[in-house]
Amino acid sequence: MADDYGDPTRGPSFEETNFRSALEGMGHDVVPFDFIAREQAVGRDAMNAELRYAAEEKRPDASFFVLFKDELAPATIEAVSKAGGPTINWFADDHWRFDDFSRHYGPSFDVCVTTDHDSVARYHDLGVSRVVLSQWACNRYAYSRVTNGIEHGVTFVGQRYGRRPEIVDRIETAGYDVECWGLGWPNGRLDHEGMVRVFSSSAINLNLSNAWKPEHSRRMRVGALVRGIKLDTRPRRDQIKGRNFEVPGCGGFLLTQHVPHLEDYFVPGEEIGVFHDEDELVRQVGHWQSNPEERAAVAEAGYRRVLAEHTYDHRFQEIFRVAGVA
Repeated sequence: MADDYGDPTRGPSFEETNFRSALEGMGHDVVPFDFIAREQAVGRDAMNAELRYAAEEKRPDASFFVLFKDELAPATIEAVSKAGGPTINWFADDHWRFDDFSRHYGPSFDVCVTTDHDSVARYHDLGVSRVVLSQWACNRYAYSRVTNGIEHGVTFVGQRYGRRPEIVDRIETAGYDVECWGLGWPNGRLDHEGMVRVFSSSAINLNLSNAWKPEHSRRMRVGALVRGIKLDTRPRRDQIKGRNFEVPGCGGFLLTQHVPHLEDYFVPGEEIGVFHDEDELVRQVGHWQSNPEERAAVAEAGYRRVLAEHTYDHRFQEIFRVAGVA
């Protein structure tokens, strides 16, 4: 989908800014199909028919999907595969969405990409033989180091939800100002160029947990009870996110919450800053604020690591190798 969550007022989607931009930057001839926009325009069945027709007309070497909900029928995905090369889907949220979503769609694709180490075996159990354990990355065609100067102190770019406001208050109570941007914060959202500049020019870029426990109003709970629907109240597992690579890819210093397997991609304390709890977060903000030379050295090491190993060029090369279309 071209727009964030299919809503033009929210700006370009993650997929548009990162996946499509990276594929085109790598030199691939990309034919976009915005299934969300087409469904809104003509309905689900007609949109599925349009996608099948597009695949038959273009005969692609490969078809790369990033599913959202249940807009595409499994039969449509299988028809696209027959019309051209292998079908590949990037399953973004297997940490919490595998049982309810991914396992129903995985067998329809020729290649499944997951960012969750624990889900690889589960795809194999479904009979999916070609599974790529990949990870988020930095799109070097959209993110870059735009300045070497420091223009901000402690910053956070991301939505205001869960415990994030409390964590920011905790840091500020300790005496450190935090500038925040994103949906729900007084500063509002940054455009892409502004965000990249913040990443490049902040002394400390915070990356706070994206895991949260779904919140349901009393009306939602009562309505679900009446209809016999079981609401999902399970807390979501913390996971590596794109921000872990985007900030270092802009030359910025990253202070991020520890999540499983983070050490597979960076050396904590040498390429990024890492904290395990809120007390350590506050201590580390103070440490990195007081040691600018050490902080700059870590930021530079993280920047070099991302460019050498963690761009979407690297991710797609491996995905296409497994798909047999390298």
